[in-house]
Amino acid sequence: MPDLFTFFGLISHDKVFIYMTHMLLSAGLALVLVRSAMSNLQLVPKGTQNLMEAYINGILQMGTDVMGKENARRFVPLIATIGLFVAIANLIGIVPGFEAPSAFLEFALTLAITVFVYYNYIGIKEQGVIKYFKHFLGPVWWLYWLMFPIEIVSHISRLVSLSFRLFGNVKGDDMFLMVILMLAPWLLPMIPFALLTFMALLQAFIFMMLTTVYIGSAIAVEDH
Repeated sequence: MPDLFTFFGLISHDKVFIYMTHMLLSAGLALVLVRSAMSNLQLVPKGTQNLMEAYINGILQMGTDVMGKENARRFVPLIATIGLFVAIANLIGIVPGFEAPSAFLEFALTLAITVFVYYNYIGIKEQGVIKYFKHFLGPVWWLYWLMFPIEIVSHISRLVSLSFRLFGNVKGDDMFLMVILMLAPWLLPMIPFALLTFMALLQAFIFMMLTTVYIGSAIAVEDH
């Protein structure tokens, strides 16, 4: 099966170049969208401002359910940025001539490592090193020796869960789109495009939701 056609591929077929250009394009589109929403703020929002306010309110509500209102407001810039970036990175892959940067493992793994390092850093900062890692030991003292390595493996597996879920689903969507366009190159397949759009937004939401849960669990560690 041939590679996906991309406009940037006309300049160079190098995979690193294709990945970097599409990643920078995604980041640029995210900045333009945010800039557009903030360029003319109004008391009664409309257009892009209305869309972004609905998006932020949704994240605040989700974060409030997980970690409380105060912490939700504290971490909303990070979570909203991740969600918007991943959503745009997924969506541009649906447009013929572009490839989703999230279909590259480097993209998904880098984001997963960033989230992993950040939530552990926040957990240690909020709870202290001893109290944070004491949570890994579990409630039963004579099972400390067993629970600690299990918890370590469980946390490391989150890297796999975050990265490979995003990469695998988006890569699969790209392959599905390529097959559809090969079978119907002159007829816009509206139903598959609608399905791919939904899946792109769903994967961004899942990544954002898991980030929220991981941060919430890191700052809510309690003594057993």
